Amino acid sequence: MKNFYQKLSENLYEIASVVITSIITIVIIFTFLFRLVGVDGNSMVPTLSNKDWLITTTAKQSYEYKDIVIVVQPGALNEPLVKRVIATGGQWVDVDYENGVVSVGDTKDTMLPLTENYIAEPATVRHFTDKNEYPIQVPDGCLFVMGDNRNNSTDSRSSMVGFIDERYVLGKALCRVISGDSGFDTSKFKIYSE
Repeated sequence: MKNFYQKLSENLYEIASVVITSIITIVIIFTFLFRLVGVDGNSMVPTLSNKDWLITTTAKQSYEYKDIVIVVQPGALNEPLVKRVIATGGQWVDVDYENGVVSVGDTKDTMLPLTENYIAEPATVRHFTDKNEYPIQVPDGCLFVMGDNRNNSTDSRSSMVGFIDERYVLGKALCRVISGDSGFDTSKFKIYSE
């Protein structure tokens, strides 16, 4: 009988150590490498929907055009923002509301219209908080971000958000794990088009 209790306690100890090690590993991974982030609002429609959940990388990195980032920059909104990178430090941005065209370039003379197959509709409505004189140059160490739902997004065009200091980027979205409109749907994991 003693042998039975000894084996039982050894098995329980082994199971407990595996469970505790797994929990610690998951906590470390989701603290230092990845994070779950929820989408609140419709500014990223059609790419992301309200109540989608994303896995983001928190590892320090550089950002480029089309990256979807989570911004925690203090400002008038005081809430995390999920937006798409349009331009990086040193680049020029032009938002032509009359024609619904966004152009980006390394200089004013080399700006080209973006091919934006991910947007809901072209930017044709200038928000009253957009006080920018276009074209505008993005300061070094900053990003110019916009929502994919261009006419329903408060983003870098607005004086309430402005340029995003890269130090306030929580991370880059990697994939969607839960879709707000259909729950756990593996066909909707992908959030970037080619």
